[in-house]
Amino acid sequence: MAERVYLDWNATTPLRPEAQAAMAHAFESGGNPSSVHAEGRQARRLVEEARAIVAAAVAAEAQNVIFTSGGTEANALALAPGLKRGKGLPVRRLIVSAIEHASVLAGGQFALDAIQTIDVTRTGIVDLDRLRAMLGDAPPALVSIMLANNETGALQPVAEAAAIVHAAGGLLHVDAIQAFGKIPFDLASTGADLLTLSAHKIGGPKGVGAVALAEGVELAAQLRGGGQEKGRRAGTENVAGIAGFGAAAKAALAAREGDSRRIERLRVRLENGLLETCAAILFANETKRLPNTVLFTVPGLRAETAVIGFDLAGIAVSSGSACSSGKVQPSHVVAAMGYGQELAQGAVRLSLGWSTAEADIDSALKAWRKLASSLLKGTRRNTA
Repeated sequence: MAERVYLDWNATTPLRPEAQAAMAHAFESGGNPSSVHAEGRQARRLVEEARAIVAAAVAAEAQNVIFTSGGTEANALALAPGLKRGKGLPVRRLIVSAIEHASVLAGGQFALDAIQTIDVTRTGIVDLDRLRAMLGDAPPALVSIMLANNETGALQPVAEAAAIVHAAGGLLHVDAIQAFGKIPFDLASTGADLLTLSAHKIGGPKGVGAVALAEGVELAAQLRGGGQEKGRRAGTENVAGIAGFGAAAKAALAAREGDSRRIERLRVRLENGLLETCAAILFANETKRLPNTVLFTVPGLRAETAVIGFDLAGIAVSSGSACSSGKVQPSHVVAAMGYGQELAQGAVRLSLGWSTAEADIDSALKAWRKLASSLLKGTRRNTA
């Protein structure tokens, strides 16, 4: 059986050896980190060591990092009415960009009538003028803008947004889950009051995430019934998962610069190959993006058909968006960019990672050349 090619790194990443080793060690410890005996203290030490690593990675104070069950819970925890910083007024409404992850678009603990959506430009960038107008003289808002879009890879102007939000007395939440480990950033450079992260996007285990708070931000617990995470998230900590998160973060940041340069060269080669094969549309290719992400389509293409075709050729890719049942859905990101439902239904994402090689790009392009001919020929027959 031929070796498969994995080009769906934005969905999840392989477990790094460093994370696997850290988790194996943690599993051997066995203590509850809330217990005061030796076994409990050992488990607590593993949690706090990982907390210090994750905090340092985004220049946050370790005491202001809250571990969660993943990125979705981290986002839900961050999106809470009543948040405030220092002596500022508590937020009462939520403003999110139209291209956010579903866990942000759902609004966390905000009522649906308290959520507003910011438009984005044709290039997939948040419209800051629109944000400024929405803030206006209204009560303080919590604004949520992702650092890097998970479908297009487009980097958002979060620092500029932070200045606008803070001038209006609001707070900024930045979902940095896709950007973590791929580009340099921290709390100060983003201007974020709340920053969310996920372990499995950087080579850590699934089921672990974190919220990093700027100094002075007060956050109310969503899960209550225990004093864990300084009373901000009840439930016994996932010691092994958290240890794996810390080890993955350390490894990812150590390799980030070299990996990013190499991966970006591969991405450019992949994009050029897609353009040479047929009249492909590359979304957000005119703006700064993550080094590893390509979202493309061809008029008349159905994403589900393309994803299955790639899979049969031994290449793992994804559509712009997929629901929990695995069914391909039209990309809400492409639709928000103003491309219409037809192109939104055909968006295909290829995302690269640290082990992606030249041969993988060769295989993907070879598979696409075969697919493009048959898929587009079938489309022309159906529309004739």
